[in-house]
Amino acid sequence: MATAGSDNIMSRFLNRKYETLEPYTPGEQPKVLDLIKLNTNENPYGPSPEVLKVINEEEVGRLQLYSDPEAAELVEAIAENFGVSREQVAVGNGSDEILAFCFMAFQPENGKVYFPDPSYGFYKVYGDVFKADRHPVPLNGNLEIVPEDYKNLDGTIIIANPNAPTGIALETGVIEEIIKSNPDNLVIIDEAYVDFGAKSCVPFIDKYDNILVIQTFSKSRSLAGSRVGFALGNKELIADINRIKFSFNPYNLDRLAIRAAAAAMRDDAYFQMTRRQIMETREYTVREMEALGFEVLPSKANFIFARNSRIAGKDYFEGLREKNILVRYFGKKPIEDYVRITIGKREDMEALLSATKELLERQ
Repeated sequence: MATAGSDNIMSRFLNRKYETLEPYTPGEQPKVLDLIKLNTNENPYGPSPEVLKVINEEEVGRLQLYSDPEAAELVEAIAENFGVSREQVAVGNGSDEILAFCFMAFQPENGKVYFPDPSYGFYKVYGDVFKADRHPVPLNGNLEIVPEDYKNLDGTIIIANPNAPTGIALETGVIEEIIKSNPDNLVIIDEAYVDFGAKSCVPFIDKYDNILVIQTFSKSRSLAGSRVGFALGNKELIADINRIKFSFNPYNLDRLAIRAAAAAMRDDAYFQMTRRQIMETREYTVREMEALGFEVLPSKANFIFARNSRIAGKDYFEGLREKNILVRYFGKKPIEDYVRITIGKREDMEALLSATKELLERQ
């Protein structure tokens, strides 16, 4: 599958500072329809029924009009949900765009940025794109973030909580200690997976002026295809992000995405039901995988990270692929023995377990 920058193809006009840039590699998006897709942490349940009501023929008929550059309907829905003011909310084309805005707004060229390694791949990529002085901080031997590694630093800090691809979450009290120990550094908490069992740091945004929380509609609200993310922080930080947004792409969310995300945010009953089902299916899958001899890291996300001494990570990944089941394999130290498995519906996980048993029987 060709990706941006594949095979080192570039024109003679490319800015030379990007010659060595390694783009982010998304999970495979296959064209085959009969695969069980457990590789990109998508929600197995469709969007809220309220989303389907607002994305109607009448709304589609307005697509000749520009979207609201302030996305007021969506900003209001997010603010109401989290009990904050509208001035404390910024929205973007996925949380990836919000992260990019943060690098533009808060990261001076050659300024230091600290983040876990391994973690979400875009932290490294944006560090390269925006010429930051990257400082990946290794996880410990149990693939955990070590809080002490993030105290009293001299640059921006980005922590995914729960972390990806491990799924392990830090307690909010631990994160608060990191925030307090870095009064002159911005601490960005990426909460893409927080709704699957971890606690949010949003309550800290009124207490500290150096924390920004980023979330997404892609996971717990089933809108990965709509590309909607948001940031929560004090009004000054949000004003900085919006300054970048309106200097870069004022219409960064389309009309349908704004309406869909607002409806999804307001349908709390559906949100609670589907995230609860995912967490229950995750715990079932963990029990069954452990019974098969897998080591499964303690996940607070909609995926698990697992390995088995009887089968190499790459062999397990490829064996499942032959059985039309996609999971994610990273193939790099220190996680080369692990695969990341998205939590699907119960029947998806039962198919995974059945295929896994067959692969282990061959060993």
